[in-house]
Amino acid sequence: MAPPQAKTIVIADDFAEFRWFIRSKLRGKEFHIVAEASDGLEAVAKVAELQPDLVFLDIGMPNMNGLEAAARIRFIAPKSRILFISQSADPDIVESVMSDGASAYLCKSKISHQLVPAIEAALEGKKFVGLDCARDNRELLRRSP
Repeated sequence: MAPPQAKTIVIADDFAEFRWFIRSKLRGKEFHIVAEASDGLEAVAKVAELQPDLVFLDIGMPNMNGLEAAARIRFIAPKSRILFISQSADPDIVESVMSDGASAYLCKSKISHQLVPAIEAALEGKKFVGLDCARDNRELLRRSP
């Protein structure tokens, strides 16, 4: 049972072990994972139903990629914050998703130490780009509110 003030989260990633990893990292924190999805279509459906505070979206998922899912999620759940997780640190992708309204972007390679700070920043309405993804995105972060 989640504490009454716990922030709700949906995790969308096609790799079950990675979803488990995220869940284990958040265990005991003031976050409540309300659903998991293994593809973009399932993520959109879960978010539409549950209206979570935060959505973890992998960019490369089957049936609908995370970028397409995010566009739909922004329409059906405008209050849900989006945190992208990806193996890519491509500055063009990072800048594109952050400019399109994502709250955070984390590269899977360093997610362990940056996960909670990224979630907290996103839920506070701030922008967060993981250090290993931010090398070429310092200017983007300076412009963020």
